[in-house]
Amino acid sequence: FVDVLIHPPTMVTLLRSIRPTLLALSLVSSKAFSMSAAGVIDSHLHVWATAEEASSKFPYAGPDQTPPPQLQNVASPAALLEQMNDAGVDGALIVQPINHKFDHSYVTNAMKQYPDKFKGMLLHDPSLSPKLAVERLEELVLSGFVGVRFNPYLWPEGGLMSDDSGCGLAVYKRCGELKVPVGVMCFKGLGLHMDDILALISKSPETVLILDHLAFCALNDAGDAAFEKLLSLAKHPNVHVKVSALFRNTGDVDAFPYDKVKSKRFDPLMDTFGAERLMMGSDFPFVLETEEAYKGAVNTVKSWVSEGSDRDAVMGGTAERIFGSWKS
Repeated sequence: FVDVLIHPPTMVTLLRSIRPTLLALSLVSSKAFSMSAAGVIDSHLHVWATAEEASSKFPYAGPDQTPPPQLQNVASPAALLEQMNDAGVDGALIVQPINHKFDHSYVTNAMKQYPDKFKGMLLHDPSLSPKLAVERLEELVLSGFVGVRFNPYLWPEGGLMSDDSGCGLAVYKRCGELKVPVGVMCFKGLGLHMDDILALISKSPETVLILDHLAFCALNDAGDAAFEKLLSLAKHPNVHVKVSALFRNTGDVDAFPYDKVKSKRFDPLMDTFGAERLMMGSDFPFVLETEEAYKGAVNTVKSWVSEGSDRDAVMGGTAERIFGSWKS
């Protein structure tokens, strides 16, 4: 892709005209991946501007979106690469952080700086009209983003991701056409969003849907009930799960190295979804505040799967299959 100024109507026309080429390139990428060994890919993390960068070039979305003080200056792309190199991680999917909200310039800059290390997942803006939301999606796909994040808590109160006349469904369907996966963050629990997610699946079964962070099924009674719902989604072949942010799923009964998360969450997911629909993620930089930090999170998931094709899938193969190869 070239860095030129394209007015939105021209951008949309261009993308639609080259859509067959984009899809063909996606197929070529998949074939290339299938003929070579997968790398270790972190499927879920964030970067954001340091205090100095925010004051000069990449402002936060507002005073209430300033990162936690202890993490504000440790989440730059350079700092992330140090962690990745130490842990033997080859590439990462940067999920657009809420701190920069719908201004994707910081993540875009990171991808341009390190194109063989980073891919991006954009954050959907539910305030846009369906037409503008799809145009924004297409614009960011052209700039290199390979996924979309739906944060249901950004929708107006009472609004649903799957509303027939809403921008969420329009974007979700367009993602199916473009082979762009959609990740859903069920921060307050999968149960609150199960009907909405099922509606998305039924209205666009070709769209790949990913549930972040084990779908936030913590080790407690509510999490157990939600986990049964998560397992029921395995019958839909387009649904995938990120084995990420293990520390967010411990409830009050587990801690590093997350043995109970393994036995009560990961092992049943492996049995039900299979390795080909699971992917490791760290949730950097928040994982830095946990025992053994980034490297510990990566090695923990790695230790849960025996060496071979299943480990290759969970540790990177699944991510490269649905997001494309990180190899240049």
